[in-house]
Amino acid sequence: MSLRTTRKIDVPTIEKNAMPNTMNRRDFLFGSGGAAVALLASPARGAAVARVKKAAIIGHTGRGNFGHGLDLIFGNRRDVQVIAVADPDEAGRAKAQRAARAVRAYADYREMMEHERPELVSVAPRWTLEHHAMVSAALAAGAHVYCEKPFMHTLAEADDVIMQAARSARRIAVAHQGRVAPATLLLKRRVDEGMIGDLLEIRVHGKQDRRAGGEDMLVLGTHQFDIVRFVVGDPLWCTARIRHQGREAVRADARPATEGIGLVLGDEIEAMFAFPRGVNVHYTSRAGRAASAGPWGLEFIGTHGRLRMLSDPSPRVFVARETAIGSSGQVREWLPLSDATTESADGRDLSITAANRRVVDDWLAAIAGFREPVCSGHAAMKSLEMIHAVFVAGLTGGRVAFPLRDRGHPLSV
Repeated sequence: MSLRTTRKIDVPTIEKNAMPNTMNRRDFLFGSGGAAVALLASPARGAAVARVKKAAIIGHTGRGNFGHGLDLIFGNRRDVQVIAVADPDEAGRAKAQRAARAVRAYADYREMMEHERPELVSVAPRWTLEHHAMVSAALAAGAHVYCEKPFMHTLAEADDVIMQAARSARRIAVAHQGRVAPATLLLKRRVDEGMIGDLLEIRVHGKQDRRAGGEDMLVLGTHQFDIVRFVVGDPLWCTARIRHQGREAVRADARPATEGIGLVLGDEIEAMFAFPRGVNVHYTSRAGRAASAGPWGLEFIGTHGRLRMLSDPSPRVFVARETAIGSSGQVREWLPLSDATTESADGRDLSITAANRRVVDDWLAAIAGFREPVCSGHAAMKSLEMIHAVFVAGLTGGRVAFPLRDRGHPLSV
C-alpha cells in the first residue's frame, strides 16, 4: 500500500482542551487501561534533581550485543550515573564502557551486581535466552530493570520475573518504545474519540522480510501486539494457519531463529484474534509478500474511516481520505495525522535514542510514583502470550483461549 504524504491533517481539539494545564506535551501518556498518567520531565532537560541513581548495563557481544541502543539509555541524564557495564567479550566490554561512560567494567554481570548493587539496570541483549537469568540477578540485587524485547523465552519465565519484581516492589520496563510514541498516543486518542466511528477490525502486517513467518512475529510482532493491546485491551481467543515451504506446518518444522530468541515456526502465518466489543485483529506475515503488503504496520478500520500506523520505535500515523471518482468508485489517499505533540521537536524525532528516552522517562516516573510503567513487564508478557497462542493454534488447528494454561514454550518437544 502506497502512502501519499504530501499534506497533513491537523485535528485541533487536542491542543487546548485535552491536556491539563499543568502538563506539558511530554507529560501526558495513556496507561494500558486508557487512564492518563503524568510523567516526570527528564532531568536532562531541566527538571530538579533530588538524587543521582546508580545504574549498570548488561550486554553480551556476539549474543544479542547491547540491543537497540540499550547501552545508551542513561546518556545525558543528570539524575543517573552509569557506574558499570558487564560483557564477557573483552573488546565489546571496552567499547561499551566508553560509549556508556561507565566507571568500571566487568566480564561477569553477576559479579557486577554483587559488587556494585546498582539501583537501575539495563538488560540489553536482543537474544532472550539469557534474559531470565539477567533480570533475576538484577532484581535480586535490588535494582529496577529496563529489558530489551522480546521479553522472555517462555511465559513461565515472564511470570517468574514479574512475581519477583512484585515481591521486592521493583519496576520492570520493556523496550516496546512504540507504545509511548507521540503518534501512538494521538492514534489512541482519535480512536477513543470516535474519529473513525466504531472500531471493527485491525489488520497487522509483519515486515515479511527474510524472517517472514514465526521469526517476524516474535522479533517485530511483539511491538505490534503491544500496540493492539494498548488500543483495544486483552484478546479473548485466537485461531491461526501456519505454513512451511508451501505446506501446512507441523511441530517437526520448528527451528531455531537466526538469533538466540528460541524456536520459531513457519514462513507464512495468518492469525485472527477475537477481542471484546466485536473487534477482530488479523495478523499476516508471509514470505515474499512484503512488496504487495506495503510498509509494515497496522491498519485500524472503523465504521466511518481508517487509520494507518507505520511501525517503528517511533511510528507515524496516517488517516484515509476517500475521494469519489464518478460512478466507478473511490480513490483512497493517506494523509499524515498530526497535532501539536507530533509536530513538536520531540514528536518529529524518530531516532531510537528518543524512543528509548520516552520509555526511560516513564520508567523513572513509575519508580518515583510507586506505579507500574506504561511499557511494563506485564504488558510485555501479554504480547508474548499472543505470539505463543498463534503457535499453539497453528499446530492444533483449534481455537485457543486466553490466558494460556501451558506457560512453557509451545514449540518445545
